[in-house]
This record gives sequence, C-alpha cells and structure tokens, in this order.
Amino acid sequence: MPTALRHLRSGLATAWTATLGIVYPPTCVGCGGATADPHALCPSCWSRLRLIEEPVCPRLGTPFPVDLGVGPLLSPRAIADPPVFDRARAVAIHDDVARRLVHRLKYEDRLDLAAAMAGMMARAGAQLLAEADAVVPVPLHRLRLWRRRFNQAALLARPLARRHGLAYDPACLARVRATRSQVGLSRTARAANLQGAFAVPKDARARLQGRRILLIDDVSTTGATANAAARALIRGGAEAVDLLTFALVPGGAD
Repeated sequence: MPTALRHLRSGLATAWTATLGIVYPPTCVGCGGATADPHALCPSCWSRLRLIEEPVCPRLGTPFPVDLGVGPLLSPRAIADPPVFDRARAVAIHDDVARRLVHRLKYEDRLDLAAAMAGMMARAGAQLLAEADAVVPVPLHRLRLWRRRFNQAALLARPLARRHGLAYDPACLARVRATRSQVGLSRTARAANLQGAFAVPKDARARLQGRRILLIDDVSTTGATANAAARALIRGGAEAVDLLTFALVPGGAD
C-alpha cells in the first residue's frame, strides 16, 4: 500500500474516532459516568476495585492479609485440599465494582467490556501467560450457550491469546453434560454437580500433548469448575493447567 494512502487511512480513522468521541462521549465501564478514555474506569470506581496484589497463595491466588516476609507460602486451604490446576490468579475480589463488571458482561450483553477486562487480566496473569502454550476458555454446554448466545469466558480468552501470540483453542475442551446452576451449592455439592461435565474431544488430544494450558473464566468461586475442567484437560494429555479469571470470590477459587 502506498505511504500516502496509509497516511490518509490513518488520518480518516483518527478523525472518525474523534467524531464518535464527540457524539458518544466515553463512559465508565463500571458506573456509566463520564471518563477521559473509552472502556476505562472512572476514579471513583477504580478506587473501589479491590485489586489482588502480592502476597498471594502461589496455588490459589488468594491474597494474604499481611506479608510475613518469608517467601512464598501456601494457604491452609491449598495445603488441605490442593487444586487440580497448578496456579490461579485473578484481577480483583468479586465485590462491588468487579461484581458489577462481570454481571454487565454476562447478563446485560455488554460484550464491549470484554476487551477492558481482558487487559486487566493480562497484567494480573502475566507470569501464567508467559509460560502458557495455549489459551482455553471454560466452555458452556450447548443448551446454555444457545440461551445466552455467547460464552463470556471465550470473549475474555480470545484477546488474551491474541495479545500474547498464544494459540486460542476453545475446541479442545467440551462441556458434555448439562449441569444445574452452581449458585447456592456447597463446595462439595458443586464438585459433585460437575462430575463428568467436561471432556476432551478425541480429535483434540494430539494438540494437548505435553502442553501447559491457561484456562480462562470470568469468576473463581470454589474451584469446582476449574478443577473439573483441569482434570479433563490433564486426562486428555495436557502437562499442566493454570487458571486466570477476572474476579475471585473471597474464601474460594470456581
């Protein structure tokens, strides 16, 4: 493409973006208030977003209240009930702003929020992304996907894979059994509800052999979903599975 034409197209794109900014001023993805940049949080929402920072449990990614200054420590839950996945990380605690963002993406069809949320996940899961071979979203059963029309985990996973040059492989894990909603179930009941829910299709097993998979979901609650999905991936040939989510429910890792 000639240089002059490239400059013309770039100039037109910049002008179009500026025009849209005038007609549709950027708003906060959390509360809808005015912001300087599109797909950003306003100062008020940003201050209420409870970001998860070190020190955290190396396995579950749950934050410790204080830094004891003695190096990485496993949380009591990770010792008593080790997860199937290797490591989990999340952007923020699932309350207030984080809960609202997840709800708007999943139930209010705000698909435009996925890119901003994925950007924050990229920072929180930088180490996991650097060591991953492929990115896989937690799949929905076909009936739930038909009702919802989209998989929020896939909307988060695709830009993460593209940004880091990783394989995006949603077809290597399938949800083969419809399950009841996990809401209101105990940790034990959640695990039982997901028994046999995931499987690796036969034609995908070759792609998993010896690879470290980064599993993506929107919220981590008890670890039941991630454990069931990770177990299926490992049985299918994956060497290891890590988990990256946008939000983490306090006291658990779903």
